[in-house]
Amino acid sequence: MLIDGPLISATFIDRPNRFITTVKINGELHKSHLPDPGRLKELLIPGSELLVRPARLSEKRKTAYTTIFIKVEGQLISLVSTLPNYFIKEELKNNRLSIFKNFKLEKPEIIINNHRFDFLLLDDKAKKFYLEVKSVTYVENRIAKFPDAITDRGRRHALALMDLVTKGERAGILFVCQRSDADLFMPMWERDSKFSKALLNAYEKGVKVWCITLNISRNEITFNKEIPVKLELSN
Repeated sequence: MLIDGPLISATFIDRPNRFITTVKINGELHKSHLPDPGRLKELLIPGSELLVRPARLSEKRKTAYTTIFIKVEGQLISLVSTLPNYFIKEELKNNRLSIFKNFKLEKPEIIINNHRFDFLLLDDKAKKFYLEVKSVTYVENRIAKFPDAITDRGRRHALALMDLVTKGERAGILFVCQRSDADLFMPMWERDSKFSKALLNAYEKGVKVWCITLNISRNEITFNKEIPVKLELSN
């Protein structure tokens, strides 16, 4: 998937609220929209190198830039929490993900019982599969973890998908790690035990759980690999 440009270099200064970063560009300070409301404290370290996108002249907004990527140990990590949805949608349309090679995209953003899921897929027998996509940015010791902040919405999604499966439907959650340096996925039990328990219970009832990692450059995002998942609480 190609990345909209142009992107320009900036330095992270601070984060006055969930959706704003203060950045330095050519020695001047600017407010830049942050499209990931997650905790991100392990990534947003003062002095870190960012790539930001200037706002278009036609856009009516309070910030002149949007913070897109941060560079950590030489690799770019996406700070756009919706980017995995766009990526997965494009991959599904072009049947490029081996996980879903026997499915086709029927509809994005499907509403079931007051819950909005990201995608409705159909297999070759027109049987439904409900898919939810979650963005992952936190990696520690090559282990991708989600969530980095408490997510009641994520917990409700896991329980709603479990309910669908117990009623005979098929469903899954795909965690998309917006970086390439992870070899294993685990829920972050220490940060949000309620979500982690809901995810494990959903999996045990038949909800599929996967995680993939991405290669990210300033021009495009590509699939890297599928990694194993370990959902049980570690001792």
